[in-house]
Amino acid sequence: MPLSLSSIHRFPVKSCRGEDLDAAVVEPWGLAGDRRWMVVDEDGAVITAREANGLVLIDPTITPDGLALTAPELPPLEVRTPDPGTQTGVTIWHSTLTAAPAGQEADAWFSKALGRTARLVHLDDPTRRPTSIEFSEPDDRVSFADGYPLLVATEASLAALNDVVLERSEGVHPPLPMTRFRPNVVIAGTEAWEEDDWRRIRIGDAVFRAVKGCARCVLTTIDPDTAARGKEPIASLARIRRWDGATWFGVNLVPDTPGVTIRVGDEVEILDRVAPGGGPIRPAG
Repeated sequence: MPLSLSSIHRFPVKSCRGEDLDAAVVEPWGLAGDRRWMVVDEDGAVITAREANGLVLIDPTITPDGLALTAPELPPLEVRTPDPGTQTGVTIWHSTLTAAPAGQEADAWFSKALGRTARLVHLDDPTRRPTSIEFSEPDDRVSFADGYPLLVATEASLAALNDVVLERSEGVHPPLPMTRFRPNVVIAGTEAWEEDDWRRIRIGDAVFRAVKGCARCVLTTIDPDTAARGKEPIASLARIRRWDGATWFGVNLVPDTPGVTIRVGDEVEILDRVAPGGGPIRPAG
């Protein structure tokens, strides 16, 4: 069976719900519009669904002027892309940079949605944030994604994981949806876990480097429909996908041909791979 691109997902606001797309432009720092907005606290530190579970219930849609936002028990809100002439300091993991504040109305809306002080910011210039030099090149850049421009996952690996979830729960736990893992691109036609071995891939006319496996955190245990926490998939990943004290699902990609449009149904070709058996690309030692 030939490999193909089965779905494309964009996440306008970090940790919030995503948009399913038929096509997307690949920019140097990720899919166009992906994770260009972020919620921060009063000190500018990133707020994610890891600690503010309710973020997964907020539904953002990119509009010509900015964002349209909906959330349970709140009125919809339209947010205009802010003036980049005003900047505020923000911190996301090991990155410190600036972003444009969205304004008091957006801040009040997110604060009410999360039950804590929160501010919305927009990354007008993603060249401000480099990727980790350990797994990429000095000129590589990323938006407000955790560390790298795109995340790829495969249908076969999700099916293999769900087999373990089903076995562990004795048939009680429902299958986990791909939305638990928040990939940008999903590929059909592979064997389970073969993405560990990829080093360069082509999706349509776009070429990517596979630079690092994705170590999964508690965010994956939050139900994207209810914001309730459980034990899966971390419990099952710990049985079958544990290396170096972490659990792994998906692979981070860096674009080598920015400006190309990818589309659902595009052919996927593995341009370079290593011998199987080594597990995900991860820190040495």
